[in-house]
Amino acid sequence: MEECWQHPYREFQYIAMGYLDKKKKEFRPEDFSKLKELAQTKSWWDSIDQLDRIIGEITFYYPETKDFVRQWSLDEDFWLRRIAIDHQLIRKELTDTDLLAEVICNNFGQTEFFINKAIGWSLRNYSKVNPDWVRDLLITMLVKWHLLVLGKQESICRI
Repeated sequence: MEECWQHPYREFQYIAMGYLDKKKKEFRPEDFSKLKELAQTKSWWDSIDQLDRIIGEITFYYPETKDFVRQWSLDEDFWLRRIAIDHQLIRKELTDTDLLAEVICNNFGQTEFFINKAIGWSLRNYSKVNPDWVRDLLITMLVKWHLLVLGKQESICRI
């Protein structure tokens, strides 16, 4: 798997991702550091989107690993932040909404395309299960954003 991941041809990473997907139920909390290393090596949206499902599997069965996800949601590496946002994509009604709200709020207002896409994707998917929750979160975030912009405008109006 390591050789495939490090291979210069992208198709070998696809082979490695297929292998990881087949083994995802065998991963344990101690595998987080290796998965983080993979996420930060030759990162691209397709490998990250595969890894976020594996991370989602681990956090579902080992809730204590959610702290890793919280940390990743604040990391300077936007690919780790994308994993933190999207790792619950397929959970539907089993989504931990407190965690989802936290990682989204940690990344709200970013200019990075892949972060904004992840936020939209997560909210769109969860809105199929609980549209009221998504609407309420969006209203809360937009009010905070508006107050932030208004505060900045007021603070510089006499400068």
